Amino acid sequence: MGFSAEDHAFMAEALRLAEQGLYTTDPNPRVGCVLVKGGRIIARGFHRKAGAAHAEVNAVQAAGEQARGADVYVSLEPCAHFGRTPPCVDALIGAGVARVIAAMQDPNPQVAGRGFEKLRVAGIPTAAGLLEAQARALNLGFISRMTRGRPLVRSKLAVSLDGRTALAAGESRWITGEAARQDVQHWRARSSAILTGIGTVLSDDPSLSVRPEGDWRQPLRVIADSRLRTPGTAKLFKTSGQVHLATLESHEARHRPATPPGATLMPLPGSDGRIDLATLLRRLAELECNEVLVEAGATLNGALLRANLVDEILIYMAPQLLGDTARGMFSLPPLGSMAQRLELQLTDVRMVGCDLRILAVPQMGRS
Repeated sequence: MGFSAEDHAFMAEALRLAEQGLYTTDPNPRVGCVLVKGGRIIARGFHRKAGAAHAEVNAVQAAGEQARGADVYVSLEPCAHFGRTPPCVDALIGAGVARVIAAMQDPNPQVAGRGFEKLRVAGIPTAAGLLEAQARALNLGFISRMTRGRPLVRSKLAVSLDGRTALAAGESRWITGEAARQDVQHWRARSSAILTGIGTVLSDDPSLSVRPEGDWRQPLRVIADSRLRTPGTAKLFKTSGQVHLATLESHEARHRPATPPGATLMPLPGSDGRIDLATLLRRLAELECNEVLVEAGATLNGALLRANLVDEILIYMAPQLLGDTARGMFSLPPLGSMAQRLELQLTDVRMVGCDLRILAVPQMGRS
């Protein structure tokens, strides 16, 4: 079916509502919903957090008896299965709505068209595809986990204008300004997990927490530590939130007593003394992680990029030069020709304070 200008406006409002759950719905998708009657919105709802009522239920409850005969605009296909809450399609059918327009089909195999089918069987017309690209952008991590069995991976780097992340000796505080560092907190807050390497832990001793602590949900912190060298005094253990040590299965068996208090071991297969990063991401998906923010050095970032496991690169570029002896962004093998270079698509470029923020998507060998 074709969509009118009014349809677009109502779905845009549903998407605006969905965005209000950007930092709180994990591991569920961000979903917004509006009920429309007589050409005007009569009720709004969005999903606030896992375990709470879904967007459609909140909107139906807000509308009360007016929901009967209303059109529903929702950013994701209504669920048809029992999870932490009952199926949303049952609430819509029970409310007697007239039709349901969704921005996109739910990628969850437990739904994936079943919500639409149940509505149609109940005599409620459905349609999908309105502002789908915008809806997908809100839930890239959830879509990745449902369709690829791994989270979306976003590598975050603070660099100088000549692409350096730290001096040769390791000093890196602070390359970027205060505005950029505050902006990073929002990317941390929307992420399910933050992944770093043991080199970063030993050299920088980061907390990798969302600051200030309070209403923010603290993401899972994951350290790629194949030889279990993470000290029990690390700042990671002094802030709230879980810490997982991703280590080699063989090393974990020999050194279990040395695990720092507050850490959970994640033994993984590997080779040449390195853990298998694809398996690590599958394990994080099993822990219901949708988005993983990588805050690491060139070694881990390079390994992820070589394995085609980086979906987005988030760069904060400061107007300064550190010189050719300073450390780079990615540890990669030398190229034999320009034909081997990795192409990136710039999807967002903006100023954050005095620094330039670039969001780029690798284009070659995407998995």
